[in-house]
Amino acid sequence: MGNQVDKIKLSHLSYAEVPTVDPNGQDTEEGPRIGVSYIFSTDDEEQEGDNSNVDGADKEHHTGTERKQYDKRNEVECAVYHREECIYEKSVKTAGMETYSPENVLNKCKAGDLVEFLTTGQHPHWAVYVGDFQVVHLHRAEIKNSFLTDASQGRRCRIVNELYKFKALSAEMVVQNAMEQVGAKDTELSWRNAECFAAWCRFGKREFKMGGEIRIGKQPYRLKILMSDKQSRMLGFQCLEDLITEKRRHDLLGRTSVVQELANHLNSVEEIEIDHTLLLQILL
Repeated sequence: MGNQVDKIKLSHLSYAEVPTVDPNGQDTEEGPRIGVSYIFSTDDEEQEGDNSNVDGADKEHHTGTERKQYDKRNEVECAVYHREECIYEKSVKTAGMETYSPENVLNKCKAGDLVEFLTTGQHPHWAVYVGDFQVVHLHRAEIKNSFLTDASQGRRCRIVNELYKFKALSAEMVVQNAMEQVGAKDTELSWRNAECFAAWCRFGKREFKMGGEIRIGKQPYRLKILMSDKQSRMLGFQCLEDLITEKRRHDLLGRTSVVQELANHLNSVEEIEIDHTLLLQILL
């Protein structure tokens, strides 16, 4: 399957126990660490959640369920580590995480900025601002050049240049990276979702591309989920692309559902351990 990685998608399957370590070398939490298992899937690139036309043909009326407004209180706070280095951190309490209307965020954007569009019940959508009120983004398996107000589809917006800790390329290079990909679609694409594409444009790292890293069994990446002020859980991954896929799934679900999912998994693990202990006592 090695030559087919670029043509298929990894989708979330289940949580599973794996031996992981604290990224700072200190195991201060009780209970098991958690890894994430994936299966190969041929699903399409991320779904935006409605049938509206991103290029402006049907912006006022949307079919299907009504879109819910973004709720900052339900956002999943997390950090990403590569070995011992923190390479991504998101906390809604930090400065610069305010959201704006599409019209207002335009007053703050500069060429080369990364813009995130947010609403409840959808994956966050990322785009590269290239100037003249326009963005380049991956939408429905195609790289498109759209007006920011059209690409937002009415969602709240924020500039997210600082979430990833990598050194950014020059603004000119970021715009060039984005514009050179406009029109690419389907099998021509090297990115699985809008976040990976936008981050690649800004930082130029192959880790954001499909097959950019070989999955060799080790899990050098860790996704730290903040469940409360005093409790967190660590998930292990073989490559950054897989981690981003899972992080985006969490963003789609929202904090309440993610915390409940992790709690249910940990409870089931504890029950299995208790049952195993009782069985040993009976046998002995």
